[in-house]
Amino acid sequence: MSSTDRIGQPGAALQHNQQSHHNHHNHHNQHNGHDHSDHPDMEEIRAFGFWIYLMTDVMIFGTFFAAYVVLKGNTNGGPGPADVFELNGALVSTLILLLSSYTCGLAVLAMQRGSRRTLIRWLGLTALLGALFIGLEINEFAELANEGATMGRSAFLSAFYTLVGTHGLHVTVGLVWMAALMLQLARKGITPVTRRKVQIISLFWHFLDVVWIFVFTVVYLMGVS
Repeated sequence: MSSTDRIGQPGAALQHNQQSHHNHHNHHNQHNGHDHSDHPDMEEIRAFGFWIYLMTDVMIFGTFFAAYVVLKGNTNGGPGPADVFELNGALVSTLILLLSSYTCGLAVLAMQRGSRRTLIRWLGLTALLGALFIGLEINEFAELANEGATMGRSAFLSAFYTLVGTHGLHVTVGLVWMAALMLQLARKGITPVTRRKVQIISLFWHFLDVVWIFVFTVVYLMGVS
């Protein structure tokens, strides 16, 4: 072995050890999440979490629908569905909620075009229609109570108030949520965060619209037929 080989070997070994340490350090950083390219998108995670919540809401409403179908004949000698329901009023409420779902879709389209002012206007109109829907529902409950058809009168009325009232509560929450979102849009504009929130409130509102179509069919249409 020449003197050159004996001198070169320690240097090569040192370089190999340094390269191995560098590779091990990079692997350690990636394993501990230091590689920022592997970070999850928090907005996507939050949107996925809302889908999970929506599935729980589906189960809740499914339970209330099943309870109503079972109990609607238990009137305890009191008024039945055909005695207390007015189809015309329910139809007006349905048309209002369907229209609000349409304006909510227009709000999403405005957001995709980047028009903050138009987005806020459509959200405002959606909230106004939703508030009108809640007003009609409160008026219906008040009239039923004046006629003696209160929640404690029978199992049928308990199931009715629970199902329809739960939907109304969800709409009210959606209205508060929408108002807060409009304020945030006015201050911060269309950002990844507000964009995700608009998409979620739109999904929530369309979900409530679908639930109400089932309410209108199962409770009101089948009730008066």
